[in-house]
Amino acid sequence: MTARTACTPAPPLPGRRPFPHVTWMRPRLLARWYDRHLQRLDLAEIDDRLLADLGLTGDDVRRECAKPFWRP
Repeated sequence: MTARTACTPAPPLPGRRPFPHVTWMRPRLLARWYDRHLQRLDLAEIDDRLLADLGLTGDDVRRECAKPFWRP
């Protein structure tokens, strides 16, 4: 048996063809979620002076950082 990772698609069932998007959707989606998570961590570390330059408030940052990683 070979080990499977999140990037390795499952083999198709006999007699069935996989949907075309299944082979690329998972890695892209996981990468997008991880990138969003990292962006929110970075946003949480920005000080108030830089937030003011960006036009954001502390409440905006708290609201954004409270979102789960899968929500845009």
